[in-house]
Amino acid sequence: MTEPRPPVADDGYGTGSRQVPVRWRLSAHAGRLLTVTMAALALALLTHRAAFAGLAAPAALLLSTLRAPRPAQVTVEVHPRDSGSVEGLPSVLQIGLTGQGDYAADLRIEPGDAIMPGPGLVMPARPAAGQARQAVLPFTPQRWGRRQIGMLAVTLRDQYGLAEGQIRLGLPWIDCRPVPAGLSRRILLSRLPSRLGEHPARATGEGGEFAGVREFVPGDRQRRINWPATTRRGTIHLSTFSDERTQSVVVIADATADVGEPGMTSLDLVLRGASGVMTRYIASRDRVGLIVYSSRLNWAAPGQGERHFQRLLDLLLASPGGLDKAAGLTRLPRAALPPGALILVFSPLLDSSLVEALRDVRERGFSVVIVDVLNSEPGDDGSKISALTRRVWRLEQQAIRFAMLELGVPVVHWDGRSSLDDPLGPYAGRIMVVRR
Repeated sequence: MTEPRPPVADDGYGTGSRQVPVRWRLSAHAGRLLTVTMAALALALLTHRAAFAGLAAPAALLLSTLRAPRPAQVTVEVHPRDSGSVEGLPSVLQIGLTGQGDYAADLRIEPGDAIMPGPGLVMPARPAAGQARQAVLPFTPQRWGRRQIGMLAVTLRDQYGLAEGQIRLGLPWIDCRPVPAGLSRRILLSRLPSRLGEHPARATGEGGEFAGVREFVPGDRQRRINWPATTRRGTIHLSTFSDERTQSVVVIADATADVGEPGMTSLDLVLRGASGVMTRYIASRDRVGLIVYSSRLNWAAPGQGERHFQRLLDLLLASPGGLDKAAGLTRLPRAALPPGALILVFSPLLDSSLVEALRDVRERGFSVVIVDVLNSEPGDDGSKISALTRRVWRLEQQAIRFAMLELGVPVVHWDGRSSLDDPLGPYAGRIMVVRR
């Protein structure tokens, strides 16, 4: 018969300091010592030989060290060290104990869904009562989303391991972000909005990148005089520089489908690719917006800065709740698409409504690049009907991609394992010309 597990101290799964009751019991080691003592005494009574009673003396002496006053409750403080976790990357949980006296503590995590716990640890006893002790427990979230870390199991033990105090309490929930896909090169448009930024534009201005040489015009700054060209041509010439502007980028994440192998589904790749693009363009001080296309539209207008980036990540994680078809959503809001923006779409292209919405966006004059994240096909049971269905499905997918190419929308495929530089490299190596 198995012993009942100690009750969970708190169902709130929160952080902070909590008073937790302790359930005490004799350890297995104490049970063995008690068995040896009783057996030796019984053998001495049956055989009328006092020598057998001497065998019980060491065990009885050790059992006499059991102390009756034990802490009925301890204070446990739980805090995640990192504000945001990333799937596949180790994170830590900071644990503090107060009020356990001279008892050592064994700590371990009983993991929740998609959580891999690290090794447990032993917190040694300290003689100073009431002094807080700190420990760090590692864990690794295996998949993005809102995850509950699990349960914290604490076992208090005395000096000789005779008494054990059991504690279990719920650990907090964390928002695990998708690991951003690698991207080192950016796609630049030929026409950039007139906002100060870091991208050299075709128009001349007050930037820092050399654009050419022209003749002096009254009113020009003398500090721009190009003396080698002036000396060579005999007339005053000035150096011209490219104007530095920012770029508006809108990322469209298709959350209407979640097909493929677990951990590498289309939705996994959509979120990782969108996170990687937003990370790269925000670091370049571009204006980045996000549209999550699911059963309803969730979007954030383009902006800059770390605070805006956190808003985009929160929107990306909060939106994929229901994976229903977005029927009728064939036109994206104008407020989410600033003029002259670059549109980067991550989608398996399985929703006809999204295809129509992208067609409308292209006809409105936006530059669109689609990253196809579909890496699976319908199952085949070996029958002729299944093979025919699979062939028709492939033809439909090829027709969708061909129609996008006819509209001037490039469609590239990403397997989710390599960097985004592989599919986007041909378009990042040169300036993308904007055409209607």
